[in-house]
Amino acid sequence: MDWITGIQNAIDYIEEHLTESIDYDKVAEQSFSSSYHFQRVFSILCGFTIGEYVRNRRLSLSGSELATTNIKVIDVALKYGYESPDSFAKAFQKFHGITPSAARMNGSELKSFSRLILKISLEGGKLMNYRIEEKPEMILTGYKKHFTDAPYGKEREQQEEQLFITTRGKQWFLRGASRNINAHCIITNITDEGYDYYYCHLLDSWERENLYNKSVTGVDFVEDLGLENIVIPQSTYVIFETKDVKSPICDYFDLLNLRIQILTEWMPDMGFQLKNAPELVVYHWQPKSERNVQIWMPIEKIKSCNLASCNKAGGISKKL
Repeated sequence: MDWITGIQNAIDYIEEHLTESIDYDKVAEQSFSSSYHFQRVFSILCGFTIGEYVRNRRLSLSGSELATTNIKVIDVALKYGYESPDSFAKAFQKFHGITPSAARMNGSELKSFSRLILKISLEGGKLMNYRIEEKPEMILTGYKKHFTDAPYGKEREQQEEQLFITTRGKQWFLRGASRNINAHCIITNITDEGYDYYYCHLLDSWERENLYNKSVTGVDFVEDLGLENIVIPQSTYVIFETKDVKSPICDYFDLLNLRIQILTEWMPDMGFQLKNAPELVVYHWQPKSERNVQIWMPIEKIKSCNLASCNKAGGISKKL
């Protein structure tokens, strides 16, 4: 079974069980991959999480049922997995912009979220410069913000930009401490509800040890910055670069499209898949003549496996 067919099988399984409790491990079984790997691939390709897809499909279908049938609101709520009419009404209004009872009124406007169908198109034939590197363990120093939704959707652009423009002081301090303007941004702890996003710099061991030493820094505010050390385990990374970056907030959609290209073209062709490890974006701003942004994606060779070993490979087991 090829990976495109597997993902479509998983989507079809979700659609067939929208009115039931959906186990992510069961979904991943349809694509013969681990739960973690399937969720990561799904969010990169679609720009939203599996949970968002399920929730939006359920709310879309519930709106149609309320507008075209006489079914009771409480019955629709229970049918689509809501424990109470109140929780259903809140989610329904957030999605459609009107209450469930208002959806029954003639002429009410409702939103539709269509079913996903993968379409295969002719791709490839492009030059992609990359290198594969075995990176040793790294200790980065920085601060984090918990972002919501998928790490590869529109919300990421907005949340990342907000973080960059509202934490300048921390960025300047870390640049000075590391004596290096280049920044490492880490995406990790990915779940269906969100993920942790870190802004970091690489400090040497002496700098890390004396970060809170007032006799060395000459200031007493470092402890209030909320900095922490993040250990990046040894791993194999495929590294792609963008060129001619003009600002610290580079074109998000260029990065997003490059991730999709790496996932859908390079990885299957080379026999790799995403590894359960942090993904990094490394911003190189100096010298100006060589500005670029590197995407580090953790990879591992694809191994043949049965359903039991695939599901044992790791990931988040969750039911909706």
